[in-house]
Amino acid sequence: MSAASPGIEPAAINPVTEREKPSAPGSKRVLLAKPRGYCAGVDRAVIAVEKALELYGPPVYVRKEIVHNRHVVDTLRERGVIFVEETSEVPEGALVVFSAHGVSPAVHAEAKERNLRTIDATCPLVTKVHKEVNRFAREDYDILLIGHEGHEEVEGTAGEAPEHVQLVDTADDAAKAHVRDPSKVVWLSQTTLSVDETMERVDQLRERFPNLADPPSDDICYATSNRQVAVKAMAAECDLVLVVGSKNSSNSKRLVEVALQAGARDAHLIDYAHEVDEAWLSGVDTVGVTSGASVPDVLVMELLGWLAERGWGDVEEVTTANEKIAFALPRELRKPEPRS
Repeated sequence: MSAASPGIEPAAINPVTEREKPSAPGSKRVLLAKPRGYCAGVDRAVIAVEKALELYGPPVYVRKEIVHNRHVVDTLRERGVIFVEETSEVPEGALVVFSAHGVSPAVHAEAKERNLRTIDATCPLVTKVHKEVNRFAREDYDILLIGHEGHEEVEGTAGEAPEHVQLVDTADDAAKAHVRDPSKVVWLSQTTLSVDETMERVDQLRERFPNLADPPSDDICYATSNRQVAVKAMAAECDLVLVVGSKNSSNSKRLVEVALQAGARDAHLIDYAHEVDEAWLSGVDTVGVTSGASVPDVLVMELLGWLAERGWGDVEEVTTANEKIAFALPRELRKPEPRS
């Protein structure tokens, strides 16, 4: 995997070697990871739903959760969004938005058959992986898709060419994967995985298939990777890391795992500040705080306020990258250019 990502500038300060030395034992502080929270794909998807409400009025239907965050989904539901599990639940002729995780061609076809008006809010980085699946399927490759079984992104990606794609979730899956021609096999991945976990699976697969081809570019999205790097930079100094994110958010759950693997004594995933168990703070000097890529920063600020009330008011931001990337809205929501 390459270190560079589109729209990213490395931080000017190396957080490990140049930041001030850790505070003396007994002094309470918070290390706040940056980057954290909303990525460009999530921002685009949420704005797409808000724009659809503004242009067309409620109800706006959304297939699955637009992004995996309880607060975002609840807030949009209050504004007139109806979340459904399947396209068949949307009334014929109504407006439906496809979530940031992407859908398969079969879902698009069903929507067309039922005369639904659609807005596709699939993250462009997920769309890139879909195109990679199609390319390698056309060339008759076996595609080993590293990802988590049942995740919406995996279902949409595999659905592009189900006869060519095998899901590799566990080490056992890697051991059992079967390919027709070991010289024509490629690995691709879900965009929200742990980089380290993914490469562990790749190494397992490559032991069996030495000619395993790599994706033409990184599949794990820049935001997922950047948030993991930021957590790694501060985890060893943290007695406790709190990750703001929902339990069905793959990238948020990975941040908890990464924090523990990188040296944090303890780490927990929470949706809201009030979910913090005060027993977790016993004997804690340094608390690390970050959030998943589908989390609005207001929830992080609420957590910082909650910690400050309990003595952790000294906040130091740990910056490992400056994200510049942004994605255009789905074409259905873009204003037409004025004629000259």
